[in-house]
Amino acid sequence: MIYRFRVILDNDTEDDVFRDLEIRETDTMEDLHNIITQSFGFDGMEMASFYISDDEWNQGEEIAMMDMSEAGNEVKMMNETIIKDIVHEASPKLIYVYDFLSMWTFYVELAEIVEEAQGTDYPNLMFVHGQIPDEAPDKSFEAEDDDAFNEFDDDLDIDDYENLDFDENWN
Repeated sequence: MIYRFRVILDNDTEDDVFRDLEIRETDTMEDLHNIITQSFGFDGMEMASFYISDDEWNQGEEIAMMDMSEAGNEVKMMNETIIKDIVHEASPKLIYVYDFLSMWTFYVELAEIVEEAQGTDYPNLMFVHGQIPDEAPDKSFEAEDDDAFNEFDDDLDIDDYENLDFDENWN
């Protein structure tokens, strides 16, 4: 079977930027990575990962290009993971991040599953819409106000050394 995906650049511009592509369900996630990078004009040499996503596009389990995990914290690898084992009708969405310095972020959604067409080479770029910008769209990770960004909600004044609860002669 052939999976048809729509891959949409996460950007805040007026123009939508997306690619529609086809790939065999038995190909690897690395094959999907390769067609995505090629279809958007990247050289494919930067680090990248897929993340399984839910209907609200929340980031879930990682499928990595290279194993950078620590011992005991195994991650799935793109070159060892078959597309149909990750993506199917019940779980049709992925987030794809390319180049962790620039953070190119794409929404990847399974649009359709069809029979293989005779004479078609796969993977296949079906449709191109929009031009990718020169730089990745900026991501805003800031809170509305500083109080929403308070990591420690304990009302301690860290400049008040007299009342901090620690033993200064601990070693």
